Amino acid sequence: MPKFQTLKGFKDVLPEEFPYWRFVLAKAYELADRYGFLQVDTPVLEETRLFLRGLQEGTAIILDKELYSFEDLDGASISLRPEFTAGVMRAYVQHGMHTRPKPVKLFAVGPLFRHEKPQAGRFRQHTQFNAELLGEEDPAADLEIMQLAYNLYKELGFQDVSFQINSIGCPVCRPAYIEKLVAYFEAHYDELPAVDQRRLKVNPLRVLDTKEKATLALLDDAPKSVDHLCHDCAEHFDTLQGYLQALNLPYQVNFRLVRGFDYYVRTVFEVWAEELGAQNALCGGGRYDGLVESVGGPRTPGVGVGIGIERIVLSLKAQGVEPPALARPQVMTLHRGLEAKLAALKLTDALRTAGVPAVTAFGDRSLKSQLKSANKAGVRFAAIIAEDELASGVATLRDMETGEQVEVGLEEIVSWVQQNLLPHTSA
Repeated sequence: MPKFQTLKGFKDVLPEEFPYWRFVLAKAYELADRYGFLQVDTPVLEETRLFLRGLQEGTAIILDKELYSFEDLDGASISLRPEFTAGVMRAYVQHGMHTRPKPVKLFAVGPLFRHEKPQAGRFRQHTQFNAELLGEEDPAADLEIMQLAYNLYKELGFQDVSFQINSIGCPVCRPAYIEKLVAYFEAHYDELPAVDQRRLKVNPLRVLDTKEKATLALLDDAPKSVDHLCHDCAEHFDTLQGYLQALNLPYQVNFRLVRGFDYYVRTVFEVWAEELGAQNALCGGGRYDGLVESVGGPRTPGVGVGIGIERIVLSLKAQGVEPPALARPQVMTLHRGLEAKLAALKLTDALRTAGVPAVTAFGDRSLKSQLKSANKAGVRFAAIIAEDELASGVATLRDMETGEQVEVGLEEIVSWVQQNLLPHTSA
């Protein structure tokens, strides 16, 4: 056993996985640009009260004690960010972004930290692509965020992608609905497991998100939020469904769907891929019209989505989707003799400057050993520089696929390689 290992719930990303990561992140960046979102980056450390402000005691992150919080050397309580949205809202207010033309469309990519139970695709540190659209109450804004998420999965190669949607109302209509929900579950209180009895007392909506079999049996007859919406919320939800239908985007209303943070209002959604079975929920998001005010800003409606990169990578593997191979060195410079090694180093630099991926054989091993290294590296050409050829200003270029060799002048090697790589690259 090695002396040190990763902490429980944390994961190393090894070179073999990075073709997937680069594939996913490149598509995420490309889509963000296509949709007109601008990138921001917020610190991984924030004041703890930023994440607790406006959250009920029963919020998952508080209920399950998931925050990584500690007191810093100045005596302040700070936390590793468990989600992006609160920090982005803080930056939005702090830097006066609320004065920009609306909507303000922002995205961020980076690590989040939650002390939760590790499971497939979920780690205590995970990387998220996060998008926020601020300043619009129009259901078309909800649609745009949903389309961004949906098309990310579709263009990565996911099959049978669809939406699960719900409306959880607003501060006007939600209290009456929660009152009815509590009354229903209190009538079945003795049937509820302890975890859901606790949720019922501190955050009743979270009971709908239960995984407990005893509670699941009670959900079909539980009151549904969509049946208790005020006029504005009902109109908003009906309009969003009309947009989804007009664009032929598959969806299903899921009355159990809620979010883990209590700042959400009206629209909540998840993207599902049916063929992934029990792990079919790929990402989630929704509307949070009161969040900017809770961090000291003006009234600003908003809607957003968070997409876990590790979850996508795991799902791509499960579906057998192969990412494009990453670029590999095309030339290795080999050398025999001290002066030849210096010439090889110069040639490697010239190739890289010209945009040709190249590496140099290290050490002073035999040419036979260096050729073995070139073969293992998978390069197309080996440029062999020997001292007896150096005086003539030439090097031997060996095609590692065919074994053919040709002498090329040192000054012409870069252009020769570029010309001879073109047909191979395009094929």
